[in-house]
This record gives sequence, C-alpha cells and structure tokens, in this order.
Amino acid sequence: MQAIDPEVEKKLLVKEYRNLLKALRPNLEPGEKKEIREAFALAMEAHSGMRRKSGESYIFHPLAVANICAKEIGLGKTAIICALLHDVVEDTDVTLEDIEIKFGSKVANIIDGLTKIAGVVGKTNSIQAENFRKILLTLADDVRVILIKLADRLHNMRTLEAMGRNNQLKIASETLVLFAPLAHRLGLYSIKNELEDLSLKYTEPIVYKEITQKLQQSKIQRNKYIRKFIEPIQESLSELNFQYEIKSRPKSIYSIYSKMKKQDIPFEEVYDLFAIRIIVDSGPENEKSDCWRVYSIITDYYKPNPERLRDWISVPKGNGYESLHTTVMGQQGKWVEVQIRSRRMDDIAEKGYAAHWKYKGDEISGTDTNLEEWIKRIRELLENPESNAIDFMDDFKLNLFSDEVFIFTPKGDLITLPAMATALDFAFDIHTMVGTHCLGAKVNHRLVPLSYKLKNGDQVEIITSKKQKPTEDWLNYVVTAKAKSRIKASLKDEKRKIAQEGKDYLIKKFKNADFGWNNANIQRLVHYFKLRTSIELYFNLGVGAIDRSEVGIALKFFELSDKLGRGQTSKKPDAPINGKKPVLKAPDIVIVGDDTDLNYTFAKCCNAIPGDDIFGFVTISDGIKIHRTNCPNGIRLMSNYGYRIIRAKWSTDQIKEIRTFPAGVKLVGIDSIGIVSNITDIISKELQVNIQSITVSSIAGAFEGSIILYIYDLEHLEKLIEKIKEIKGIESVSRFQVEETVTGEEP
Repeated sequence: MQAIDPEVEKKLLVKEYRNLLKALRPNLEPGEKKEIREAFALAMEAHSGMRRKSGESYIFHPLAVANICAKEIGLGKTAIICALLHDVVEDTDVTLEDIEIKFGSKVANIIDGLTKIAGVVGKTNSIQAENFRKILLTLADDVRVILIKLADRLHNMRTLEAMGRNNQLKIASETLVLFAPLAHRLGLYSIKNELEDLSLKYTEPIVYKEITQKLQQSKIQRNKYIRKFIEPIQESLSELNFQYEIKSRPKSIYSIYSKMKKQDIPFEEVYDLFAIRIIVDSGPENEKSDCWRVYSIITDYYKPNPERLRDWISVPKGNGYESLHTTVMGQQGKWVEVQIRSRRMDDIAEKGYAAHWKYKGDEISGTDTNLEEWIKRIRELLENPESNAIDFMDDFKLNLFSDEVFIFTPKGDLITLPAMATALDFAFDIHTMVGTHCLGAKVNHRLVPLSYKLKNGDQVEIITSKKQKPTEDWLNYVVTAKAKSRIKASLKDEKRKIAQEGKDYLIKKFKNADFGWNNANIQRLVHYFKLRTSIELYFNLGVGAIDRSEVGIALKFFELSDKLGRGQTSKKPDAPINGKKPVLKAPDIVIVGDDTDLNYTFAKCCNAIPGDDIFGFVTISDGIKIHRTNCPNGIRLMSNYGYRIIRAKWSTDQIKEIRTFPAGVKLVGIDSIGIVSNITDIISKELQVNIQSITVSSIAGAFEGSIILYIYDLEHLEKLIEKIKEIKGIESVSRFQVEETVTGEEP
C-alpha cells in the first residue's frame, strides 16, 4: 500500500465528482443535483477512514462505479444515487431503513439487491453463486440492479492488480463465467469486451501480453490499410449527402485469443483483426432504408461474402441489438467485416437496454418487449425451489452467449429461441405442461424427432399425450435453461418416488434383521455399495440396480464385524473405502498455501508440470487437487467454488531429481523420408526424454503428429520444443493439454 498525499487525493476526488455531474448534466431535472450531492455526502461520511487494497480512499470506488453508470451505460439519477451508496449497507453502520427514509423505497430496494450475502452459506453451494442468485431475484423487479453490479465489477477488474494472486484468479474466473455473458445479454458490448480482456489478463497473463504487443506492433500497418479501404466509401457517401461517421476498432484481445484457441492457429493467421463501422445520422422513418443504401455503396467497391450477411435491422437480436453486418473482400485479398447502423442503433449497441429508455423518454420503464421476455425467463428459473445455486447458474449461463433463431407457432406468432434450440425446447417455451407431455412435433407440417434443431422461419406444432413424461435422454435434446430446469425438476420428482420405495424396503429389511435404523448404519451401507449419499442408496434399491439379497449379506457382515470388535467397519474385506486408493503426497513438489505438509494429488484433467501457473482445490473426497490455472475445469472451479481455492506454488528443492510429468506436443509439417526418425532421435537420444506415445498421420504431403512424453518442468519442455522446431520440414510445434479424463473431475 503506497502513501497518498491528502491534498492530492482531495483534488482528485473533487475532479471525479465534477466529471460525474458533467456526464449527468444534460439529463438532470431541477432538484436532482441536490439528491446526488446528498448521496455523495452520505457515502463520504459512511466510508470515512476506509481504504482499498491499492491504498486510495474507499470513496473513489463508489464514485468510479457511478461514473461508469453515467458515462458508459447512460443511466440516470436514481441509478447514480444507488451506485454511490451500493456498499454502505454492507460495509458501514448505515441501514436500508436510513436510505429509504432519505431517498425512498426504490433506491432502498435496488441497494438491497446489490448488498452481498452475509454469513456462511451451505457447504455444497458457492458464496459467489448464492450472491449471484440474490442479484437476479432483484433483477426480476428492476434491471438497474444488474447494470450497477456490472459497473461495480468493471471497476473492480480495472483495479484488480492490487489484489493477491488467489483473489485475482477467483474474481477473474467468476467475471469470465458470469458477468461478461450478462453484459453481452444486456447488449453492453464494450463492457463485455473489456471484462473478457481483463479476465484474460489475470488468468492467462503471458498470452494476454503477447497478443497486446503484437496488436501494437501491427497498428501502423493496420491503420494504413483501413484508410485505403474506406477512402472510396467516404467519397460516395459524401456525394450522396449522407451525414455519417466511420469508425474502425481492433477485435478484443479475448476474441482473438478464443479464435487462436478454437482454430488452433497462431496470431499471424488471425486475419479479421479489426472491423469497420459506418454510422449514419438518419431519422427513425429512414434509418432502415439508409442502412441498405450504404450496403449497396460498399458492395459497389468490394465483393461481399453472401454467407456472411447478417440482417439484425429487420429482426433485432433478443437483447435489442440492431445492425447490418457484411463481410467483403478488400484489397490484398483480405476479408473485412463492415457493420452498418444508425446513430440510434449505435447507442443501443454501446449502452444496451439503457439506451432503449433514452429513446423512449423514460429512464426505466421496464416495458421493452425483449427485456420483459428475458426477465420473465429469469423469473421462471428462480421459481424452481429445488435447484441449488450451482445448478441454477449452469442453467442460466446456457443462453447468455447464444445466437438466436426465429420460430413461428401454428397461429403465426413469432418466438425467439437460442441457436441450436430443438423442437422440445420450443414445447417447453410454450408452456411447462406442453413440454412435459410432449410426444412429438411437426415442423412445416412434417413429423420430426424431439431432437430436431430448429431453423429460422420454421413453423412448429407440438403433439402431446397425458401419458408422456420426461426421461434422462431429454436432457441431451434441449439447450434452453427453462427446458433443462423443468426436465431436471420432473426427473427429481420421479427419482424421489422411486427412492421412497427403496427406503421403505430398507426400513423393513433393517427391522427384520433387528439392525438399528440410524444414520451411522445407513452410512455404513452407503460405503459398502461404494455410493456417495443415502438418496443414491435408496434410488438404486428402488430401480433394482442393487440386488436386494446383497443388503442381507451386508447386514450380516456388519453384525459379524461388530461381534469381532471392529466397531464401525463399513467396507468389504480387502476393498479400499469408496473404491479409491489412499491419497499419497508427492514429496516436496508443491507447497500448498504456506504449508509443506498438506497432502495433495495432481488433477488428471490438466496434468500440471513444474513451471505452470497452478492452484490447489479442496475436493470433498480426494483431498487437495493441483490444477493448472488454464485447466479446462479451472475457470468453472474458481468461479463456482472460489472459497475452496488454495494458493499453490512449485517447490524449488531438487524438483528434477524427484519425478517427471506427462506433457503433450503437437507437430505440423511437410512430410519427408526420415522426419519421424529425426524427431524421435532429438527427443530420446539428444535430450534423453522418455516417450509415452507417438501418433503421426500424413495426407497429401503434409503431416500432423502428437507426442506424449515425460519431462521435468516447463523450462525443459520449452527447450525440447525449440529443438524440434529446428528440424527441417517442421512448420509448427505447440503444447497441448494431456487429458486423462473426458469430463470434469468431481469437485
């Protein structure tokens, strides 16, 4: 924490407050400035003496959040007051009642939605998940809750450098999993991009730095190309007396990283590094036709790709986004994305739903059809009392990032669903009972399976039967959160009935065997059958997965064990408890937290090697697992179970003498005689590295290979990669994740 001059801090505070008033001035009504000043004064007094990790006075945080709400989202007076006071109830002696008396019930309700959960939640649920669910409960009444929360998260991400590494990973992962998709769904694209970029900065710092540097290095060349590309378009637009603005923007760092990862290509092969945006000043009656006229001008000079035309002007996205997108072939054979929109459409694209209210002349009306539809779906999810917070988040996230398809009912009503939605999704969207009893579907008057993926313009009719009910397979047929949650709820009801039958049988069996019906004995039986919970035991008995005669054998075994004085022996002879081997510690490889004596194992989903950025995760039954921070499961674990993350680092004591670690290397090159022999010679003879497996395929003169080998640490691996790159004919060498499990590990 660095010392800050009080006079300098005071001047900076005054400056930030004036910037806030300046941003609000065009929309402030008489008397509203006084209310904002009172809120600022209350926040100043409440947070007096408090400082952030960075060392600055705490009041700078709510003031920064208020500025983001005003400048970057475009919210009005009520939201700004809430932003200034969003932490006072949680962190100070100010109560909700105090706020309601001074500023009214609306402000108090919004701040209540923003106040974090206090105390400890259930052991199986994440604190972050429960907090997120509470926010959404209030969101169903007032969307400003989530807009202010996004502003709060954005400022926290901008100042995350002051936090410890552990907290950086937790907050960045949660941001990537939840808050960036929420910003996207609400149409706040610039905030969404910044949240993703900042998350990448802390989860993958090396990759972030490399992409940033390469973007900077190519900036001059890129700008030169853009000027040449837009020159003829500008001339034509000016000749036709268009009032317009042309912007160019580089793709976000995270989107470039995602493309590199998805297509397995280096930065140099990502060609669409920027997009051109043309914004025309048109009145509401002409904006659609003007956008198409601009499209016509562009295609006079550049040939469009017909498969990359996106018309979100005629049918806007569910989050209100309106724009015309096309991809054209520019100079030097480069594809260029061009976005065409009116000034109103651009405001909506930048500020999401907040801009809708601006054009409706109402700060918050809540009457936007798309917004109401989305909030209605949130309410439906929240109405399910059975789901825990983690399941809720998984269901909710399903549709945040998805594109959309537009479907018609038999009567011609338009329904919007996520891309890849099926006929069964459509049935549940109509009504829960229609989905639950869905027997089949007709699309465009033809019978289709329930798993049929809907396409734009399809007309769907659902066939139902009262005898029909959901099965486990149905979860594979749907993508919407509503359908998944309703199917899970129905299956739980069915499972509960079956489990009750199994429990009734077990009570009777215990009674006949004169064996005590208590929790300790039930748990002995759970362990005996290598299950996790009593519910699983009852259900397996109910469906016949456990032979009922085995129960009698188990009870006799327990009785014999007790007579022999073994007490609570609850495992079969010579069988490990839960069917798992004891957790063994790999000595002196990793230091978990500040303790060198804690037991741990390496997670097989990512196989960390010395030098990788790692963290420890406390599992329920397997002790501490060590994961790479960029593990496929890492982001999920850090965001959903942040309170179970433990700092971990590699020990520096003789790591190389202790053990080797599996690592994967992918090779791409030109096929030639002896190239595989050259590769294996480098690996096994020159570098003396053991190979676990090698796979090579050759097609039309090109080859791809993957090798899994045992190395000491990251430095060792990088040296090996550099050596292989020197072999003639090798085009690229990269590390790939060695995964020994298909699905995520049990947390």
